Amino acid sequence: VLLVFGAAYGGINVAFNSAAVDLVAALRRPIMPSFHGAFSLGGMVGAGLGGLVAGSLSPTRHLFGLTVTGLLVTAVAGRALLRLDPPAPAPTRTPAPADRIPREGLAPHRLDSRTRTLVIVFGLIALCTAYGEGALADWGALHLEQDLDAHPGVAAAGYSCFALAMTIGRLSGTTLLERLGRTRTVVAGGGTAAVGMLLGALAPSVWAALLGFAITGLGLANIFPVAVERAGALAGPSGVATASTLGYGGMLLGPPAIGFMADWFSLPAALTSVAVLAAVAAVIGFGTRRATAN
Repeated sequence: VLLVFGAAYGGINVAFNSAAVDLVAALRRPIMPSFHGAFSLGGMVGAGLGGLVAGSLSPTRHLFGLTVTGLLVTAVAGRALLRLDPPAPAPTRTPAPADRIPREGLAPHRLDSRTRTLVIVFGLIALCTAYGEGALADWGALHLEQDLDAHPGVAAAGYSCFALAMTIGRLSGTTLLERLGRTRTVVAGGGTAAVGMLLGALAPSVWAALLGFAITGLGLANIFPVAVERAGALAGPSGVATASTLGYGGMLLGPPAIGFMADWFSLPAALTSVAVLAAVAAVIGFGTRRATAN
């Protein structure tokens, strides 16, 4: 059942990111981070509600309630989505920097080797950022509790600080992209996340580490959405699928990689790899600035 659920979830992920790329092109505004912000917000709300009902509902009833909720949402939203055609890109009224306003939706044409390479590069950017999200989700609380002697309740707040900051960063991402453009957003985000994770991993106190986790969330917030949007604009649904697969591969890779490095060195040293990959994402983003502007 979990295999079927995972496969369906992956398919839905590609579908709604592809639809979001269409909307970005039609509205000519970089609204992709807003969708990912809603995704992060839903995860936070779901985790919170799950914790509240964990003591009063059995797992079976809990999951059954989620099933009913999902079917109701599908019945309401699915009808509207099936009834409407994909939006067409809006005509250009005034010149605008190509780095700030998308020019194309899902590309239907046959891909050349350069485009495929760019899609993989954007997927690697997504991988670098998702690596950090997966690492913090699994190891952040343990670092706070074991290395900094935090109370279990405070340690559990570590990922919440990260997720809340990421949600805020994504909900404000459209404004940020309109002002800075994609390249500056990716470079600034990667640099910010690198500094934040170094603080979170090496800080001598719990509160400084929590601040570092929050800064990391703000930095990583908009890099993944930008990478997926650019891959979709270049290569259509296959580009979204490639970037998403590489991105979520990074989320799967992060926790075990951190575990091995923690065994070889220490957990704080292992967590600095998140900072390294965030910096790598910034460097790649700067290196692809010309492709991002086209």
